[in-house]
Amino acid sequence: MSRNHYAVGDTVTLKVSLLRAANSDRLCRIVGLLPSDHGEAQYRIRLGNETNERRIVASDIEELETATPQAPRQQTFSAKAGEPWFKPSSIRIGK
Repeated sequence: MSRNHYAVGDTVTLKVSLLRAANSDRLCRIVGLLPSDHGEAQYRIRLGNETNERRIVASDIEELETATPQAPRQQTFSAKAGEPWFKPSSIRIGK
């Protein structure tokens, strides 16, 4: 299960649910990170100009509108042609 992890200050859009209508203001700002709840990240958010904060879990965030494109990962290993990239003999074990 791959979820985006957000930082304090990020702006996210909440999913439509029974408590949030599609035409209501769903844009909010993350103001704090909370301990995970059964493996799911929790955030403290503030909607618009409200002075109170709310708690949400990562599944409450609209993924398509708030996801930032990830840069392609570059390979960090270097292997010579014809050699395997993993060499068990190169593993060091402390005594």
